[in-house]
Amino acid sequence: AAALVESIPAGDPLALRDRALLELAYAGGLRAEELTNLDVADLDPDGEELRVTGKGGRTRVIPAGEPAWRALERYLDRGRSALAAPAERPEPALFLSKSGRRLSTSDVRRRLARWARRAGLPPDFPTGLSPHALRHSFATHLLEGGADLRVIQELLGHATISTTQIYTRVEPGRLRRQYARAHPRA
Repeated sequence: AAALVESIPAGDPLALRDRALLELAYAGGLRAEELTNLDVADLDPDGEELRVTGKGGRTRVIPAGEPAWRALERYLDRGRSALAAPAERPEPALFLSKSGRRLSTSDVRRRLARWARRAGLPPDFPTGLSPHALRHSFATHLLEGGADLRVIQELLGHATISTTQIYTRVEPGRLRRQYARAHPRA
């Protein structure tokens, strides 16, 4: 994820938007629809948190790391205002299209695919790079870093732990290491 984000130049408003979008998708494990539903008012830069409305209208507050906030600040300072200019009336959406309107989920998928191609990732990497693949990576990296499964469930906005378990396949090497570390007779 880091290599993909770093491959996006930080120059024009669309690139600033896309960089912030991808940073936030990975840093927060957000669904494409959650990204497109974000409004500027959902951001709390002081607490480095954002309010996300997920499936079923459930709202959760999640943190986002420093790289995501830096990308968001650059986008808000230099990118969003340029994109908002063509709009007839103020748009509350965080992520705007060239015409100053809220991005669609298909816009998000297209932009991610575009940057993946530009970064030299194969079209089927690993099974197609998508916001959902970033969400899976988010959950897997948290689990591998030692995060509690219930915390991951809360961050992803899942109603049940069984849904979260689907996102967090345990790699065989990690399974053996955990077993060796935790079991007295390993």
